[in-house]
Amino acid sequence: MKFGILTASDRCAAGLAEDRSGPLIASLTAEYGETLRYVCVPDERETIAKTLTDLCDLGADVIFTTGGTGFAPRDVTPEATEDVIEKKVPGIPEAIRAQSLKITPRAMLSRATAGIRGKTLIINLPGSPKAVRESIAVVLPVLEHAVETMSGQTQSCAVGQ
Repeated sequence: MKFGILTASDRCAAGLAEDRSGPLIASLTAEYGETLRYVCVPDERETIAKTLTDLCDLGADVIFTTGGTGFAPRDVTPEATEDVIEKKVPGIPEAIRAQSLKITPRAMLSRATAGIRGKTLIINLPGSPKAVRESIAVVLPVLEHAVETMSGQTQSCAVGQ
């Protein structure tokens, strides 16, 4: 699989803080494929949307975003994601929130979304490295099947058939 990674953070994009979540995503996905591009951008809806589109056009099978999914005034990653996706995939953020609720009640405050643009799956993850690690563990087991299905390489989604 080919991955795109987008960190949405004003502070990291300005060089005022170190992004630990984007590089963590790259290390957690390394055994599943290659990172085509890692980008850190400010919390600007249009910039995030344009970068997501560029990563899709580059040929990423899966794009993980990190940051910008909370309640802060500049948290706009879900809105930017919805600007570019063609199909919503609500089960992914639902599964992440369900698992995360076992760890912290604050998980219900996540506004993360997921969806498909062309043949690329875009998944919003939280901004903290701890939450990234916990959230990505939920989705990694299904990514290969998701990518195969989007590319038309699988005929049935039924397990065991």
